[in-house]
Amino acid sequence: MKHLTKLLAATLAAGALLLSGCDRSADKADTVASADNQKDTGGSLKGDFGPPQGPEIKAILTSPPMVPPATGRKTPAKVIVELNVVEKEMEISEGVTYTFWTFGGTVPGSFIRIRQGDTVVFHLRNMPDSKMPHNIDLHGVTGPGGGAASSFTAPGHVSRFTFKALNAGLYVYHCATAPVGMHIANGMYGLILVEPPEGLPPVDKEYYVMQGDFYTAGKYREKGHQAFDMQKGIDENPTYVLFNGAEGSMTGDKALTAKTGENVRLFVGNGGPNLVSSFHVIGEIFDKVWFEGGTRYQENVQTTLIPSGGAAIMEFHMEVPGSYVLVDHSIFRAFNKGALAILKADGPENKEIYSGKEVDAMYIGERAQPNLAAVATAATAAKSGALTVDDQIKAGQALFAGTCSTCHQPNGEGLEGVFPPLAKSSYIAADPKKVIDVVLHGLSGPVTVNGKDYNSVMPPMTQLTDDEIANISTYVLNSWGNPGGRIDKAEVATRRKAAPTAAAAEH
Repeated sequence: MKHLTKLLAATLAAGALLLSGCDRSADKADTVASADNQKDTGGSLKGDFGPPQGPEIKAILTSPPMVPPATGRKTPAKVIVELNVVEKEMEISEGVTYTFWTFGGTVPGSFIRIRQGDTVVFHLRNMPDSKMPHNIDLHGVTGPGGGAASSFTAPGHVSRFTFKALNAGLYVYHCATAPVGMHIANGMYGLILVEPPEGLPPVDKEYYVMQGDFYTAGKYREKGHQAFDMQKGIDENPTYVLFNGAEGSMTGDKALTAKTGENVRLFVGNGGPNLVSSFHVIGEIFDKVWFEGGTRYQENVQTTLIPSGGAAIMEFHMEVPGSYVLVDHSIFRAFNKGALAILKADGPENKEIYSGKEVDAMYIGERAQPNLAAVATAATAAKSGALTVDDQIKAGQALFAGTCSTCHQPNGEGLEGVFPPLAKSSYIAADPKKVIDVVLHGLSGPVTVNGKDYNSVMPPMTQLTDDEIANISTYVLNSWGNPGGRIDKAEVATRRKAAPTAAAAEH
């Protein structure tokens, strides 16, 4: 028994020693992996590389979605940054204008690219025709206010301050003049990249994308000029959630581009002022994400959170061609508030990775088209009192593609036994004005169309504006052998107020 006890004790001791060795090996492996993947750029204590060397450099600034070239420098320099504040009216959606306050005339503002250790002399000009004073708070600045107190600038004036870029990373900048939320909500934000001393690894394409939430007095896509709504901002109830300051800013003929076989890097920021972004690219997996814009990265990421006032860098490799949809995966923001963009990849198919068959309309609807100029044209014509039936038909066709064509099909034939046809529809012919009610209030239960019975559900499209419903209805009435006619937005407004024939929220 004594011998057995000694043997057992020896066995346990050997096992403990073996496990201890395994733990140490694992720790060592983890340390090596960490060293390989997580470069230490030193932080502010090690980010001062001494005085500037060589001639001073004027920073190259770019408008979104473009990114300036890499600095390509091994030593710190004195860098001059000149940024203009411009208040200007621009489209926030087709036929919808808004007065933006901008850095550099764009939303987001100009992309700034410097190197860790650089001494930056920052010039902020506020244009003479501005109505408000502005300043700038750069999250990449070490010092109270991030430069805000040093850069308060009245219209027609210029301010200057100097800072040393001590920390590498991707940082947000924004206006910090009271009321701060209003200035940011009007588009006053952008990104500044502070490269690590060795620079970033080369890639084939780099793009600049920044999300923001906007608060207009009118509802989503309500045409005409829209004012800022402070109460909506306070309530954190945005009308629009957008990439790069406008719905459709990177879709259709303005989509981002790449080729199969290329590596793509996105610099993505979130100006807010309120919402956190759940950033996702449909059909891609991020090989690396430098979360929160810092020096550490995660691998094989599907969706990454970007806080308001934060940023992230992500890289991925293009394997197969097609349209890749950039969204905020808080998904109603993408499809009902505008947070949607397209990266179009061209190149040969790779059937071993993906079988093919691309259906743009399934996800992006009207955004699959080159542009929505017909919608803007109809809105302009309506404003001037010159709206024609042809204007409405063209605008309605574009809107139908994104709202209705998945179920009713682009040719109006519907789906046999499931969704009734709109083409040569006996239901429409019997009462053309019913089109308005069906779009507005939906339709549920048995219905007979062209001699065939259907029993499905069409949900109400109350998110559409009166003129959008008028244009879609006019397009349907004048297409596929239907009786013709015209619907105006006043008729839609009247029927919107009428008691609806409720469609059940069935599925």
